[in-house]
Amino acid sequence: MLLPAAAAPARGRGRALRSALREAVRSGRLAAGTRLPSSRELAADLGVSRGLVTEAYEQLTAESYLRSGRGAGTWVSEGVRAAERPVRDRAPRAAGALVDFRPGTPDLSLFPRGAWSAAQRAVFGRLPHDALGYPDPRGLPELREVLAGLLVRRRGVVADPERLVVCSGVAQATTLLGFVLRDEGVASVGVEDPGSPEHASLFAATGLGTVPLPLDDDGLALAPLKRSGVRAVVTTPAHQFPTGIGYSARRRGELLDWARDADAVIMEDDYDGDFRYDRAPVGALQGLDPERVVYTGSVSKSLAPGLRLGWLIAPTALTERIVARKRTMDLGNPVVDQAVLADFIARGGYDRQLRRCQRAYRERRDALVSALAEHFPGTTVSGIAAGLHIIARLPARYGPEDVFLERAASAGIALRPLRDCGTADSEDGALPLVLGYAHLAPGDIARGVAALAAVWRSGRSVPG
Repeated sequence: MLLPAAAAPARGRGRALRSALREAVRSGRLAAGTRLPSSRELAADLGVSRGLVTEAYEQLTAESYLRSGRGAGTWVSEGVRAAERPVRDRAPRAAGALVDFRPGTPDLSLFPRGAWSAAQRAVFGRLPHDALGYPDPRGLPELREVLAGLLVRRRGVVADPERLVVCSGVAQATTLLGFVLRDEGVASVGVEDPGSPEHASLFAATGLGTVPLPLDDDGLALAPLKRSGVRAVVTTPAHQFPTGIGYSARRRGELLDWARDADAVIMEDDYDGDFRYDRAPVGALQGLDPERVVYTGSVSKSLAPGLRLGWLIAPTALTERIVARKRTMDLGNPVVDQAVLADFIARGGYDRQLRRCQRAYRERRDALVSALAEHFPGTTVSGIAAGLHIIARLPARYGPEDVFLERAASAGIALRPLRDCGTADSEDGALPLVLGYAHLAPGDIARGVAALAAVWRSGRSVPG
């Protein structure tokens, strides 16, 4: 293991030998407690000077990789722990799935690599050196300005750039709000039931509990909300996750009346508000009362979740506390990524990307609905024509649900039942599934649904 180091150029041979010994100890190839050859023996074996080996032993002993004693030889220290190998990847993927119908992921192949690269080149060509220092924790002024204009134009929000905070997605926006609410004495936050499971875990990380609140056909049910006593609630009014309903105009007004009467805060998670296929998107709730609604959104569904870029628009009373928490949390988002997004929006690239995704996702939604009608007659699809997922209620004859899911998994088809998102209504024993389609090509959608039907008919898994 040391011969390559001995063969290094004379000027770098000592450094190469020290590095090779360190790596051998770190990797476990030289285990703790192993006695090393004497400096004379090792020098002879490697064909190098004894002084080179002695110097390497002394340096690694000083660094605690080795230990030695007069007349006792040189040993690998017991204090060194070999690194874990291989490095694990904990990204949320369905390992081994042939077809993954789980919701939440856009088509990452639609990411505009060419336009994004052009924006990067433009940014690096003009970004001054001092811009690479610690940024305003709210975000780069140029990004906050173009984001505010975009959100006013596309989502109808009241967007003052001074109250807009660039975040690492809606997840960080949620935790920022959670910490501030906890500091105000809030103990728990209302969440939609069924709803996104992530909301509860994110608020729990800030020390807040969550209170599941039921929905009706218009949105969050008002009577249970009022009885709960909560002073904050999370909603997805443009396209509720997972049921797919859009809050009615009446319910939106009632929800704001509740917030004013209860001196409460509403967090609006506008996770896919740009994607409506049957009409123009309904404007954000925040535009009706920006002092009661904390508006959040991100590029996770329109560009890629891996960018970790989102935003929060805070009411005046909460802005400074949210900014202070953002500063202590991470000192701000990466400057270059913010500058690239600002350039991408300013040049019209973001609007073009939204139009491209809208066309693709409408086609894929239609393909999924058609495939379900063909292969699972009697299936109903609820919710508005929007977003990146549907709720499909398969008739009871395809159950029981546990058996159906087990057969699908055995065939490599990843599904998400509605029960994973909270209270699962089961009308007449139907099997409610939350099916994502945005990341699948229309042909893959059709083949996946056909394979699912074959699994059910045969009562066993089928080859992929």
